[in-house]
This record gives sequence, structure tokens and C-alpha cells, in this order.
Amino acid sequence: MKPVILAVDDDSLVLEAIRRDLRTSYAEDYQIVSAGSGAEALDALEDIQGRGGTVALLLVDQRMPEMTGTQFIEQARRLFPDAKRVLLTAYADTQAAIEAINVVDLDHYLMKPWDPPEDRLYPVLDDLLDDWRANVPAPFDGIRVAGTTWSPHTHTTKDFLALNHVPYRFLDIERESGAAEMVEAAGGTIPVVLFPDGTVLVDPDRRTLAEHVGLKTEATSRFYDLIIIGGGPAGLAAAVYGASEGLRTVMIEQEAPGGQAGTSSRIENYLGFPAGISGGNLARRAVTQATRLGAEILSDTATRLGADESVKVVGLESGGELRSHAVLIATGMTVRRLGVPGYERFEGAGVYYGASVSEATTYRGGHVFVVGGGNSAGQAAMMFSKYAGHVTLIVRGASLTAKMSQYLVDQIASRENIHVLLDTQVMEVLGEQRVERIKLRIGADVHEREASGIFIFVGAVPHSAFLEGIVKRNDRGFIYTGPDIFLDGGRPATWSIDRDPFLLETSVPGVFAAGDVRHGVVRRVASAVGQGSIAVSMVHKYLDTV
Repeated sequence: MKPVILAVDDDSLVLEAIRRDLRTSYAEDYQIVSAGSGAEALDALEDIQGRGGTVALLLVDQRMPEMTGTQFIEQARRLFPDAKRVLLTAYADTQAAIEAINVVDLDHYLMKPWDPPEDRLYPVLDDLLDDWRANVPAPFDGIRVAGTTWSPHTHTTKDFLALNHVPYRFLDIERESGAAEMVEAAGGTIPVVLFPDGTVLVDPDRRTLAEHVGLKTEATSRFYDLIIIGGGPAGLAAAVYGASEGLRTVMIEQEAPGGQAGTSSRIENYLGFPAGISGGNLARRAVTQATRLGAEILSDTATRLGADESVKVVGLESGGELRSHAVLIATGMTVRRLGVPGYERFEGAGVYYGASVSEATTYRGGHVFVVGGGNSAGQAAMMFSKYAGHVTLIVRGASLTAKMSQYLVDQIASRENIHVLLDTQVMEVLGEQRVERIKLRIGADVHEREASGIFIFVGAVPHSAFLEGIVKRNDRGFIYTGPDIFLDGGRPATWSIDRDPFLLETSVPGVFAAGDVRHGVVRRVASAVGQGSIAVSMVHKYLDTV
């Protein structure tokens, strides 16, 4: 059954025009369904759900009698929470559409008329449907992962595939008919990854899995103009600009492009996306852009850096090495582990550092705890509130506003199934094979509550240990750049004041740093993107001196 695009408008002439335009461009891949009222459209959605269908996109008029477009979307998202939501508005309804972005998680609004559709309708819908397919793929006969929901190794495999936008189907051996037999036939160890061509991998390591799903694990050259270590927003921006400006560019990423930002369910303060965008979708678009322009993206881990006056050598976990004239360190931050009793035991079995959308549906109807008081925690709480029965946000401080953006504070306050606990700490996590209960200290009192899953967002440390003794860092591991390298005393012999124009250069000439791994930066996606793009201009200037 094809996924559905549902159009709703009470004006029969407008509805016919919508149907015509949708069929012209999308009838081959989607079923086009239309309704003349909100009530009729809800009946259609219930029928689609009853037949086991999926809805990819809702295109709804705002000004309808009896039920406005916003009111309809509010009810429709309970049936199909993953469907993209677009509101059709008249000029007078613009404010209502802007408010709907927060009220019903609106993805976009279009002002009528939208002629010509080639310029004003199709580009918007194409973009949204690409995002939908990337996150909610249609049924397919592709990769299958057999394991258990509460297996840490199964979680690691699923997470790697999801973050790299590789479609797969999860087979829970405790529920899916035949899944246990598949695992038994493969030797009994989970997870088992089955490919359409019959290839079977048993608990594969990251590199083996990357090779088999088509990620690039071997560089096409051994020498580049620019090597970028790290694929977060800073690294991706540098890859786009480096490749577009003619530099032979390779980016090395050990997990998945996007970094910590790539796991964010919704980034709402990035310029140009009024309805917000998920970190995964932003990363996916950047990867497409960078590779189209000629950058290589290598799935591997940089383990060491060597440098002389003109040539830099980057050692790889796979055993090889790459050489270049210039290197950009954009490794970002690594999630900080906590020593709370039970965290280590249940990691991957109910305790998770960070959160991906792929895990959200696992907790449908359950009680999820999100630990942290920053934007990442707030975004995760909002994401889980669409699926979980209850979400409890645990904040150690006395106020949400201390570390969280006001727009998120307001959204959390508007969600009935999100409860915020201030002045609260996790004391212990309890259970048998997986998380079952959580012990909290709320103020001076200790309470124990049932828990389905615990997601932790309590800070991170710079990912720079492999640079020990190579570039100058502060005592926390953040890399000094530009004039900051003179902090903590002493001027490195390899760096002179004449290099002041290279404000992102480290203590080693030709080695630059950008993004969260730098000392003293504003840690925002837009800031990292800006640094990554600016770094390329400094690399050009450096290459002129080599």
C-alpha cells in the first residue's frame, strides 16, 4: 500500500486544484486522498490506520467551518504522529500559522494561491517528503536486525544504522515469529544483521557494518589538501566549503555525520527553518551537499596526528594513514558518563546517553525520564512526549530558564504529559534485565518510581585525547586557537604573532580547530557552522604559504 498524502479543504474548487497538482507530481509514489472537511478527513485517517496504512503528509486549509486546520492537525497527529504537517493559509491567517508551529508542531505553511506549483508548492513538499522518507521509510525487503529491545549490542547496531539514515527493520526475537530461529541458525549471538543478498553478520563491529551498508571506509587517495577530523556541524560546513572551493577534501567521521547535533529531535533556532529541523535531517542534507560538491566522507576513526612544517599525517583506526597540507580538528564533544549506581549496568538496556528518534516508538505509552536542564534535554522531552504516556524531566537546578532557551521552556509548559522535577538528582537505577525503577532525591526526600527508560543529557567533554602532546589544550581538553594559545603561559616555538590572521589555527601551523572542541566558543549549531566555513578561508591562506 502506498503512503498517503491527505489534502483537506472545504472549498471544492480549491480542493480539486490541490488534487490535480498533487496527482501530477506524486501519484506514482503516493496515494492522494482528499476530504472536504476536518470531520471527513478524520474518518479517512481512521480508515487508513485500520487498514494498516501510513500517512506521509497532511496538506490542510486553516479557515474551515466547524473545525479549523490547526484543530484538525491536533487530532490527526495522534493517529499519525510522524506525518508531515502543512497548513494552507490566506494572508490574514499568517499569524495563526506561525502560532501553529508551536501548538501542533507545524512543519510548514503555504499562502494561497500557490501558482505556479513548480515554484511554490512542489519544492516545499519535495523537501518534506524527503525528510519523511529518511525517518519513516516505507515497507521494504531490506536489512533486518534480529535481537532484543533491551540488548546493549542490539541498541548499538540499530543506533548506528539510524544515525546514518540506513533503513532497516527490527525483529524482536521475543515477539516476532521466526526471529529467534534466525538467531539460532546464526549461532545464537545477538544482534544478527541480515541483508537482502543473504549476507549474515553476527554482532558486527562498526567498520564491518559500515562496509556492508555502503558507507565509504577506504579513501580514494593518500594525500589531500584538507583533512577534516569530525563530522558535526563544523566539519560538515568545512567539507561543503572546502570541496566547493576546489580543495581536495576528505572528512573522517567515526559514528555518523551530524555529531551531537545530529541526534537532536528538533533544532528550532537555526536560521532559515521557521518550523525547526531535526538534527538528523540537517546532517543528511549537509552530507548530500558536501558529496555532491566532491568531498569524500570516510567512516573511520582518527587515532593520531603527526605534523612537520608542510605535511600532516593522520593515523586511522583501520590501520592506514592519510596525508595533507592542512588539517581541521572538528571532533566536538563526547558525552560525559556518570557514576550513578545502575547507569553502567543498564546502558543500552533502558539507560541511554542522548536519544535518537528511532528509540522513541519503543516507549509508546511508557514512563520516560529525561535527565538534564539544557536545550538537548528539553528537545528530547518534547520528542518523547509525542509517544510516551508520561515524560519526567529531571533538573538538578532550581529553574529551567538557567540553561534552557525560553521557547523550549514555553513548549514544555504547554505539554500536559511532561512533568518537571527541579532540585532533583538520580540516586540509583534498579531492575533485573533492564531498567524498571528509578530512585530520586527530590529536595531532601527520596522517592522510587517506575521507569521505562532513562535518557541522560548532562554535559560533555571535548573529544581531543588523541591530540595529547601535539596541540596545546587547556586542562579540560579544549583546544587553544589563535592568540588563546598564549594562555596558561608560554609561546609555542612553532607559532608566531605573525599568524594572528589565522584565528582558528592551533599551536601547530596548518592544523586548525573549529566547533565545540575549541576553547571559549559559543556552543550552538550556527556558531559551529560559521567556524567550519571560516576555517576554509584560513586554510586557503595557509596553503599559499606552503
